[in-house]
Amino acid sequence: MPFLISPVLTAGALAGRPQPTLPADGGLVLRPWRAGDAPAVYEVFQDPVMHQWHARAADSVAETGDWIQAWRQAWEGEREAHWAVADAESGGLLGRVALRELRLDDGTAEVAYWTAPQARLRGVAARATTALTRWALDEIGFHRLELLHAVRNEASCRVAARTGFALEGTKRSAVLQPDGWHDMHLHARIRGD
Repeated sequence: MPFLISPVLTAGALAGRPQPTLPADGGLVLRPWRAGDAPAVYEVFQDPVMHQWHARAADSVAETGDWIQAWRQAWEGEREAHWAVADAESGGLLGRVALRELRLDDGTAEVAYWTAPQARLRGVAARATTALTRWALDEIGFHRLELLHAVRNEASCRVAARTGFALEGTKRSAVLQPDGWHDMHLHARIRGD
């Protein structure tokens, strides 16, 4: 049975090219992950704030090295796209920004991010999200990007608002975290917003 609509993005829209390095305002760069980033990722995941908003913990540098390898393979399989957010001058790791839940046919993805403790309250997540959003919508051609965060995570809500992701509603009891089920705010940006 033929489809009545064409896919928004076709296979190869991402993996058909090397993962790019993207500049971001304020001396940031979004770059592909490197094996050498594993110790820094491990350190970030020792932070109690990460445990509050993430369902995952890191028990060793080897484990975070496996995550990095999986993040790189996700690009090749067009399942997800993960970038290290780094200081453009020093190269120091400041966070992560990603597109998850990729649906190329529909032109949709979910934006996710975290920041290292030393990068918080400096606008790093907002600047990285802005750069990623611009690339995904304007250069690649995604139609819709969603951003979900726990309702109680006020810092993530501020990032969503600062980066132009309109609040569309609340998904009740949508995500299980270590402390129980959380309601999630759903924000979105549409190409052309």
